Amino acid sequence: MRKILLFLLCVTAVFSAQAQELNCTISIDAEQTGQPNLQIFRTLETQLREFVNTTKWTDKEYKNQERIDCNMSMVISKYDGDTFTATLQIQASRPVFDSTYDSPTYNYYDKQVSFNYKEFEPLTFNINSFGSNLVSVVAFHVYTILGLDADTYVLNGGSEYFEIAKQITNTAASSNYSGWKATDGNQSRFRYNDALVSSVYKEFHDVMYQYHRDGLDIMASDQKKAKQEIAAAINKLKGINDRRPNSFLVRTFFDAKSDEIQAIFSGGPQVDITKLVENLNRLAPTKRSNWSEIKF
Repeated sequence: MRKILLFLLCVTAVFSAQAQELNCTISIDAEQTGQPNLQIFRTLETQLREFVNTTKWTDKEYKNQERIDCNMSMVISKYDGDTFTATLQIQASRPVFDSTYDSPTYNYYDKQVSFNYKEFEPLTFNINSFGSNLVSVVAFHVYTILGLDADTYVLNGGSEYFEIAKQITNTAASSNYSGWKATDGNQSRFRYNDALVSSVYKEFHDVMYQYHRDGLDIMASDQKKAKQEIAAAINKLKGINDRRPNSFLVRTFFDAKSDEIQAIFSGGPQVDITKLVENLNRLAPTKRSNWSEIKF
């Protein structure tokens, strides 16, 4: 019996030591291709799931319960041989202290996804070279997820991961694929990462920390103070909006946070939110239906 228990403890220890950074669900929808039941789509889904969840993305040790929950949903619109055209929806969240609630940190709709893939070809990531656009796109979003998550726990904690995403962007820019260059539009991976590493948007990292660590994480113990901190954090985004109106970075923040913000300020102890609502309507006018539900 003692030997069995010792064996189980050893297995548990090995499993915990090998736990990677992400707990990511991945789905592929190929209905638009007219050939949704092809085996290659199921193989790709399986390989992507294994690639994201088993790759060691950092040199940090994560316990199994510390893995970041995320989701990647790919919709393939065109498939011809080994050539794919798709969109990718990426979402991630982090747990809130002393609660069962997970707060969304990332909600990005990537419309610029095209790649070549042959069934069963290995998916491997090399930071120093560009081999597969599929791998580069996924790795870019993985490091962005890691960076945003780290930003919510330590002020500017995500900087190292945003820099890796920048290196991925710079390396992939030599390819003919879209999304990696300054000329690829205002809603590209290049634009999003450029904002994350630019001093022009420095308040964003303060906001991510204050909103989550000083706000949500104390909600269980002091709801009123938490709401005040969250409101103060959001109001800091006005500085970015004054310099870069309608920025992609700020819009993506509210794509993730609009429902949560509405819920936070629609109940519980009252705080002064006059300035907050005014700023919300300026920062994210497309979310007015959310802001109209906030109770004064």
